[in-house]
Amino acid sequence: MAILDVELAEESQKRYLTYALSVVSSRALPDVRDGLKPVQRRILYAMINNLHLGPDKHHRKSAAVVGEVLARYHPHGDSACYEAMVRMAQDFSLRYPLVDGQGNFGSLDGDSAAAYRYTEARLTAFALEVIGDIGQETVSERDNFDQTVKEPVVLPSRVPNLLVNGASGIAVGMATAIPPHNLGEIIKGLLKLIEDETTSDAKLLTVIKGPDFPTGCLILNTRDELREIYSSGRGAIRMRAGYVQEEVSGRSTRNRIIINSIPYGVDKSQLIEKIADIIIARKVPQLDDVRDESTTEVRIVLETTPGADVEAAMAYLFKNTPLQQNFNVNLTALVPTQNPFVGRPALLSLRDCLLHFVEFRVQVTRCKLEFEKNKLEERIHLLEGLEKLLDVLDEVIEIVRKSSGRSDAAAKLVKRFKLSEKQAFFVVDLRIYQLSRTSVEEVTSELAEKRTRVDEILKILKSEKALKGEVARDLERISTEYGDARRCQVIGDFDEPEYDKEAFVEHEDVWAIVTKDGWMKRLRATNDPQATRVREGDALYFAGQASTRDTLVLITNKGNVFGTQILDLAATSGYGEPVQKMFRFGDGEQIVKCLILPKDGAKGELLVYTRAGYGFRFDVGQLGLTKKTGKRLVRLGDGDDVIGTCPVDRQLLVLVSTEGYCTCFLANEVPQLAGGGKGVILQKMSGEDTLAGAISIGKKGKVTVALSKGNPKEIDVGSMTIGSRAKRGLKLIKRGGPVVGVIPETPKDGSPKNLTLF
Repeated sequence: MAILDVELAEESQKRYLTYALSVVSSRALPDVRDGLKPVQRRILYAMINNLHLGPDKHHRKSAAVVGEVLARYHPHGDSACYEAMVRMAQDFSLRYPLVDGQGNFGSLDGDSAAAYRYTEARLTAFALEVIGDIGQETVSERDNFDQTVKEPVVLPSRVPNLLVNGASGIAVGMATAIPPHNLGEIIKGLLKLIEDETTSDAKLLTVIKGPDFPTGCLILNTRDELREIYSSGRGAIRMRAGYVQEEVSGRSTRNRIIINSIPYGVDKSQLIEKIADIIIARKVPQLDDVRDESTTEVRIVLETTPGADVEAAMAYLFKNTPLQQNFNVNLTALVPTQNPFVGRPALLSLRDCLLHFVEFRVQVTRCKLEFEKNKLEERIHLLEGLEKLLDVLDEVIEIVRKSSGRSDAAAKLVKRFKLSEKQAFFVVDLRIYQLSRTSVEEVTSELAEKRTRVDEILKILKSEKALKGEVARDLERISTEYGDARRCQVIGDFDEPEYDKEAFVEHEDVWAIVTKDGWMKRLRATNDPQATRVREGDALYFAGQASTRDTLVLITNKGNVFGTQILDLAATSGYGEPVQKMFRFGDGEQIVKCLILPKDGAKGELLVYTRAGYGFRFDVGQLGLTKKTGKRLVRLGDGDDVIGTCPVDRQLLVLVSTEGYCTCFLANEVPQLAGGGKGVILQKMSGEDTLAGAISIGKKGKVTVALSKGNPKEIDVGSMTIGSRAKRGLKLIKRGGPVVGVIPETPKDGSPKNLTLF
């Protein structure tokens, strides 16, 4: 065995490209002609060609279908193959299902299908239209994976399955997401293009209103938006659940909201769970309860409170639940190339998809007619041979009787009557009764009929217009047999329910609780926060009196700030929820300060300071709600941490280090920054010394310092020298150290500590 030296980078690139092309062309993307991905095509072909599971046959075990597909055509996993078949049987996934499933094939609630040993399947009548005239040399065939049998490159579909049933898939470097459409509308668009290839997108959209999802939701896009999506092949379809109000007899002040359709692809059980969580958390005061009364039709019942504003409640649900979703359109599909076995991925417009299908159907129709013509001519050739012998049947019978066998009889007929070999064998193989007068008349009639049909076919094949006419008639028949009404309503011009977040927040006084280990919750104002439950080894870190409309702000040792509305905290008497569930904390990131900002905004300044003695002032008004990732407040040096904040509401700032050094200076010496900066040196550190705490205070105040050993110590500010920042200061704490922090002053009104500072 020879060993070749190759460049690793070059070989890796080559092999990855081979893999990528294989995924694109042989797995993930549908063909623009039949709208199927390879696994779907192989399933349908195996069901009709090998198992003969037409709609008029009995169902067969799905295991038999999967086994046949894997054994002959699709050398991949059985679960992927079965999942593809299950999806083709789900009427909530495909607008026009291709597989008639018997048994548990999943549900709109996200239930998975039963194992393939329990379910049964056969083809639907619509699937036969997708399979088309497969046995009439209408499409190219290629060897299967082990070159034992042939499989079609594409199915000669009579229906525009790509647009009718849609498709989704992720390849390497590209993806596809094609929404389903109404069959009747797509066929009307095809007929317009058959009549006039230059038909504009605007005229196409007069008959194709937009996607038509099987779950029957509302489509909120305007006509101009849809035109842009269908022209570019990309865009977002805005889907919204449909609902009606239902009066409750005997309770005139209350109505029920009945959700009768949901966006395509939404798991109904998860949707209801999300709505239930919102109701339990009292985030929508207009709603009391939710329950699922769905059968074959979607029916989600929302119980409202007396006098509730239904529109406001639905506006909140549309904003915060999957009742309103986007379908991101990506009309990418494989289009034919000069190589009949390889497709090329392309981003298409709606018009491109329709034109490709028309071109394909014309080609398939031509091949079908050629096949029919060839078969007719073969039959005509045989009948013409018989026609020559109609007047000399006695002689023919005599020749056959005296022959030594079939071949000898055929050879003698060829020689005597100048027949072709096929004609001679055809005559020899006839039964005697077929030479009766009635049979002779039938031969003459059949011959005339078939010659007429050949002439008709020749005329059609010579005319492109006639071929398109055949395609149009086929499409009209399919529209009549399978067409149905739209399920989705396009309401481009609609009154958007006004969403005011504050309208959904109940005014409730609560305690905002944060523990040392970062567990958060809210308690009713009547509860004692000191007695609240915490996890073993944890302790209460912050308890703040607030309204559900206020904001809880967390400042961390990594210099980040996070903010959430108090209403979003878990309302529970249990442990609450970890901060990581609401925010994305980094490794080793801990809360060092909790603040409560009133709903109408906070005023004032805060000083933020770090262990290395750096800090700056900032306006507290810049704090508020943040995303999960938070917002950068302080840019830290190597090895530095934020250790706290204090309000700057007095003339002086006093800073104390862990070794007991104190410095006092005017607060206005510290610059005010908008956040994201490092700040200036507040107190100079030496050796292992670090900043322990800071406080804003007046000239006649006292600073209470917490020590690691012994009782806290008070320092009279009047005895201190007011200097400038960036000094180490005087060592005023000589015993009981090290210093662990500065204790804030108790509010004069006697309110508890660790509440809002403003």
